[in-house]
This record gives sequence, C-alpha cells and structure tokens, in this order.
Amino acid sequence: MSESLTVSLGEVAQQLDRFEPVLPDAEYRLLGMRSKIGGPFIRETKRGDESSAQKLNRVQSGDFIYSRLFAWQGSFGLIPDGMNGCYVSNEFPIFRLDESRIVPKYLLYWFGLPHIQKAVEADCTGSTPGTRNRYKEDFFKALEFELPPLDEQCRIVAKIDSLVARIEEAKQLRQAIMTDAQALLHSAFQQLIEGGEYRPLGEVAPIVRRPVAIEPDGEYPELGVRSFGKGVFHKPTLIGSELDWQKLYHIHAGDLVISNIKAWEGAIAVAGEEDHNRVGSHRYIACVPHERITTASFLCFYLLTDEGIGQVQAASPGSADRNRTLAMKRLEKIEVPIPDFEKQLWFNRLQAQVAAVQQAQADNQIELDALLPAILDKAFKGELKDAPV
Repeated sequence: MSESLTVSLGEVAQQLDRFEPVLPDAEYRLLGMRSKIGGPFIRETKRGDESSAQKLNRVQSGDFIYSRLFAWQGSFGLIPDGMNGCYVSNEFPIFRLDESRIVPKYLLYWFGLPHIQKAVEADCTGSTPGTRNRYKEDFFKALEFELPPLDEQCRIVAKIDSLVARIEEAKQLRQAIMTDAQALLHSAFQQLIEGGEYRPLGEVAPIVRRPVAIEPDGEYPELGVRSFGKGVFHKPTLIGSELDWQKLYHIHAGDLVISNIKAWEGAIAVAGEEDHNRVGSHRYIACVPHERITTASFLCFYLLTDEGIGQVQAASPGSADRNRTLAMKRLEKIEVPIPDFEKQLWFNRLQAQVAAVQQAQADNQIELDALLPAILDKAFKGELKDAPV
C-alpha cells in the first residue's frame, strides 16, 4: 500500500471564480455557513434590487466552501446537490478539489479535528471574536496535511459516516421526544381551559412595585427576561454610585415578570428562588398571583401560547419594535383563563416533568455534540479500524 504524502491544500484545491453581476430583477438564493463543519444552509432569497452586493459568486454541488469571517468556528462545508446554483458573497471562498487525489469529505472531516481547528484559529487572531482577522485564502492554501491513498481515505470517511449517521439518529430521536412532550403539554392545557372562566390579569395577579432605595455604596444584582419564552437571566451587578436617573424594583421568587418593551415577542417569565430579591429596571413589571386563585407558572404558559401572546401584542401598539410598549393598564386588562386551582397545580407539575425531560435532552445534546471531535480524532489516528461500517 502506498504511504501518505505531505501536501499543502493549494496542491489539491483550486479556487473558483464564478462571480456574476447582480441584476435588479433576478432572485438569488443566498447561503450562510454553520459552525463546527456543519456546512452551508440557505439563509434567504433576495431580489437583486434588495441586495447591496454588486456581484455574487455562484456555487455548484461538490464545491468546498468556508466562511472567511467564521473559519475560526469551524465554518467549512461541501455544497450539496440541493444548493447547486445558489450564491455567496466574496466572504465565502469556494474551491474545487482534485478528486483524483483527495476525497472531499475526507478534507471536511479533517477540518473538524480539534488541533486543526486550533491551527485555523491561530491564523485568525484578533483582540475579540468580533474583530478577528478573516481566514484568508493564503492561509487555507498553505495548510499542510498527511494525504493517504484514496482507498484509505474512503475507508476513513465510511467509518466516520457510519458513526455520524448514528449520532444524527440520536439527535432526531431527541428532537422527537422534545416535540412530543411539548405537544402533550399544549394539548393538556387546551383541555384544561376549554369552556372555562376568563378574568382580567389585574384581578388575579395584580402588578406589584417594590421600589429600591438606592445607596451610593450599594450593590444591586440585576435581572432581565429573554424573548421567546426563554426565561430569566442575570445581568451584572449595578453599583449605586453609578446610577443616576434609573429606578429599580425588587423581584421576588414566584413573580410573573414581564418586559414592557419586549412582551410582544415573548419576554415573559417566572422568577425562581435563584432570582429572589434581584432588581429590575422600570421596564420590568412584576405581577403577583393571588393565593389559591392562580400561579405564575400557569399564567406564564398561557401568555406564551398563540392566544395569549396575541392578547399581549394587541396591548402593545406601535409600528417599530422599540415603540411597542405594553402599558400597565393594558396589561391588567388582558383576559386570562382561571380553571380550578387544583387543576392548575396538576398542570404545573406536568410542566415541571416536561421541563425535566427537556433538560435531560439538552444535556444529551451536549454529549452528542462532543462525540464528533472524539470520533474524528480516533479515525485520523487509525483507532477506528475495527469499528463497524
């Protein structure tokens, strides 16, 4: 069997120029690139008169492509058949590989190796990730690597493909579990509130303001609420002497917390024990449910449903995002379902069970993501020789 040869990428990869002038009335399917050798995806379709680009580069299936801006994150890939004829800007160099010498997927997997990723990152130095230098084509072409014979490359790729397919199956199963759990939750909720009583939010969970007396030497741990129902997050601690006009309010565990400027896109959450006594600006509204009437978790779930967020959006008028403010009086008038309290508690327990499933699946996702670099490392070291294909 022939031995591996040390070659530079410039010896087996030819850069391509298929740039075309952008025509105003033409449509262009534009690609983006995923990190961690996740490959290209169709980002959007634009008419020429909607684009600021003067020219775009047309890709073909089988092209090797990377992002100059995000190569340090592993943004390398191959163009699949379904993206043939799409376009990229000059920030995405494209190459045609000499397939008489190299298997394209072999090169793609090679770029997923942790030590190769570090080598790429070293060529993309900068003070912060946002100001990193672009990964120029000269860096790409100068990279040297061991190139085994084609049949050996094919064997390595086949073994990696086999294991990657199993990882993808596990990911799809994970997603199916999460989707089914969420569907179960929504179905149970709809059955619970169907034909039931609705009451104004202000009657069942009135707004409570707990003003903070700001001291110059005081420290005030702040919180915020993410959009799209993604919960509470902790902001840096505020220092009293650095505050001037700001008004702060204490948030307590069990509060229903709503951002009045981002409520329309789901910035609604429940404060937990770890959030107790943090502070929020005047932009964050705390609603405190009446005991034995309703709970913050139940109300939060409703307000994030299509019906609930529809009411929130209707109460948040304005044409521009920053002007869509939810006034407290409008918030108090939003009608919310109030089924039997014990049934609400049952639903909250179901929510907790689904959340536990989702957390377990999220942890599983982290483990699955960590598998690929380990598989690649073993494959290129020849330690997968006995792995089933």
